[in-house]
Amino acid sequence: MSRASSLGATDSFVPLSRQSSGPLRTRPPTTATSVASQEIICAVSESRGISSTVGLTFINLSTAEAVLCQICDSQTYVKTVTKIGVFEPTEILFMNTAKDSKLFYIIQENIQETTFTFLDRRDWSEKTGHEYVDRLAFPEDIESIKITLGGNYFAACCFAAVLRYVELELNKTFTSHSLRIRFEPSQGSMLIDLSTIVSLELIQNLQNARSKDSLFGLMNESLTPMGGRLLRANILQPSTEVSKLSARYDAVEDLFTKGEMFVSIRQALKGFIDADKVLTSLILVPTKRTFQYVEQSVNNVIMLKTYRSHRAVEELIESTLNEYVTYQTRPLDLRNQLRLSDNPAIQAGVNSLLDVARQTYKEANMDAADLITKLSESHGIALDLKFDTARQYYINISATEVNTLPEVFINIYRKKNRIECQTLDLVKMNQKIIDAHNEVINMSDQTVHELIEDIRSEIAHLFKISEAIAMLDMLSAFAQLATNYDYVRAELTDVLAIKSGRHPIREKIHTKKFIPNDAYATQQSHFQVITGCNMSGKYTYIRSLALMTIMAQIGSFIPAEYACFPIVHQLFARVSTADDLEANVSTFAAEMREMAFILRNIESRSMVIVDELGRGTSTTDGLAIAIAIAEALVESHALVWFVTHFHDLAVVMAERSGVVSLHLAVEISPDTTKMTMLYKIAEGPETNRSYGLALAKLVDLPPGVLEYAQTVSEKMNQIAQRRHSKSRALAVSRKRNLILSLKEQLLQARDGKLEGETLRKWLKRLQDEFALRMAAIDEDESVSCGSEDGEEQERSFSELIEVTGPNTVDHQSDREESSVPLLNSSVEERSIIEISSDDVSENSSLEE
Repeated sequence: MSRASSLGATDSFVPLSRQSSGPLRTRPPTTATSVASQEIICAVSESRGISSTVGLTFINLSTAEAVLCQICDSQTYVKTVTKIGVFEPTEILFMNTAKDSKLFYIIQENIQETTFTFLDRRDWSEKTGHEYVDRLAFPEDIESIKITLGGNYFAACCFAAVLRYVELELNKTFTSHSLRIRFEPSQGSMLIDLSTIVSLELIQNLQNARSKDSLFGLMNESLTPMGGRLLRANILQPSTEVSKLSARYDAVEDLFTKGEMFVSIRQALKGFIDADKVLTSLILVPTKRTFQYVEQSVNNVIMLKTYRSHRAVEELIESTLNEYVTYQTRPLDLRNQLRLSDNPAIQAGVNSLLDVARQTYKEANMDAADLITKLSESHGIALDLKFDTARQYYINISATEVNTLPEVFINIYRKKNRIECQTLDLVKMNQKIIDAHNEVINMSDQTVHELIEDIRSEIAHLFKISEAIAMLDMLSAFAQLATNYDYVRAELTDVLAIKSGRHPIREKIHTKKFIPNDAYATQQSHFQVITGCNMSGKYTYIRSLALMTIMAQIGSFIPAEYACFPIVHQLFARVSTADDLEANVSTFAAEMREMAFILRNIESRSMVIVDELGRGTSTTDGLAIAIAIAEALVESHALVWFVTHFHDLAVVMAERSGVVSLHLAVEISPDTTKMTMLYKIAEGPETNRSYGLALAKLVDLPPGVLEYAQTVSEKMNQIAQRRHSKSRALAVSRKRNLILSLKEQLLQARDGKLEGETLRKWLKRLQDEFALRMAAIDEDESVSCGSEDGEEQERSFSELIEVTGPNTVDHQSDREESSVPLLNSSVEERSIIEISSDDVSENSSLEE
């Protein structure tokens, strides 16, 4: 396909709705602001809500390269700012709804000398992003990139926005399949793809979404919402920084060993407010202010007052709000804390106009009460003053008090045993109260707004404090786990070694029955083939290794007696077995797509667990593909645990450097009527190939079926043993094919048009090639079977020649024609050719 072909799909795009905070031209390149004078456009998008997931895409117009990433960031967007700072873009694109967002202001404050541009919401489309991948990525990278973007929505949206901007505003385009595209995880964290997150049940249980039987459900001993969110982000992006992990281990150990401090910290964290949510509510304001928003703003400030984490903010709040004000949930109480002059939320003297309005409101309410008292005295009727939102103040009279109401009462409603009414003076007074109330709200709004503006100047510090509380909460949760389940501190080394390791989730379910296992992996044993019976615990074993690795790289202690781990930068798991009906993908196609993704992204610092690869297709093809993929995984030098039922795979891979064979032990009685799963990892491949039959005997299959299956199994095992043990037979077969090929070429030479010196040279070359190939077969045979004496070799050749059958070609003529190239050959070569030519010519009818 030509890389020079033009794009033909841009005409259907609608023009961008664009507002720019700077000129269209890019800033002048300088050594301080540009990377080697490159023009780089960046698009940024984030998730809604409190948790900050940020998508980024960088397009380098000077080198035709696109870098995509998605970051689970903190409230201060440290990782995002760092990532942008590394690339130093000349222009940054935002959604037009992000003009007043915290993310925009933080980037604007930290990234200097760049242009900020705002695009319409419709330009950020995940579907368009995937279409751009199909159109612009290198063909061999398309599937891998799309699998990655499948779990990174915001990165895909950014990719769409930046490319639309480049095409429609900068009038530049890339030819088909010419753009280098790569997904780059946030630095300092392990890459775990979406499929691995799901299959390892890191966040959610596969069978029951509400179940807590997931890694997050197990580890979430946090007491604050911030701590829970931080734990989730760390599970999805474990750290790869040794210094950070060591500091976390130290902190957990302190909490674990110092019980008094641990208890006091856990007690202090109980009932803590969701600081991130409160701070977000203070900086995320509606376009149109309402009374309800103003009232809730006071509530948010009051909640922040209980935060008590920053002295400057405490002083601001204390100088504005009364000390006794508390958080209110009832709407009327919420409104009264702004209106009332007796117990107002805002202190007297902060705003003189508010004080006047509040006094007016108070006096108007008192006047309404006095009016009702006077009416009651003058008419001799017991009157009650009531209030509702629609009518404001109204009068309530018992129906037994009067038969006929005086004319002063208006707006009369009769209800069973009571009468509701008003007077003209009360209606006027209600209007005065409404006006006073609105004035109080307006003045309170102004005062609260000024207070929030002052607090916003310290918002960055408040978010940092919130992060510190979240970290303390998460570490205390780790200490709680270590106390509950007897976890140990891991060491960070170049070797993976685990003594009596346990699956953290299964251990919780099977407290008394779970059997621990050991693990050991270095570069000399980095590829481990695991075989064993169905239900023997192979999948549980490899999953436990992956989960313990994640736990170690988020700073938690480990379910084992001893554990040390190397830092893993990428974690891949190929364990799903179901067809993807929505994508019209079979089990086999799904696993091949996942393995393609792994092979394209694997590196020496990766960890891979593979379960039953190739069983979704025929046995021959499945084994062939499993061996080929295994070879590629061995070459990567990553840590790989490869579970398989293909025993031949273990045999084929056994001699490869870095490969070891393991199996999950099982005891089968001599009569195969009883099978006991030991759930213990053992060295070497599984030698008992009858465990499938033994398992089948435990179910109610007809005896005849089982007996026939036993017979077939024995025959197939005998064939397999002969195939693997008689490598000499394989060598004889190769020699036979070589001799038959030589005969065919000699016959072609006899009947062909070559003659003289040309024929002699051709025959000499044929002789040399035959001798080399025969010597190579002999060498292979001697390596696998040992050397044989001449008598045995001669006998094998005789047997080989005998199977070829009679030949109709004239013996004498063949001998005469084939003698030409033997004139200059050695004695050994001549004997080979003579055997091939003379004896084969006597046996013209070849049998397969």
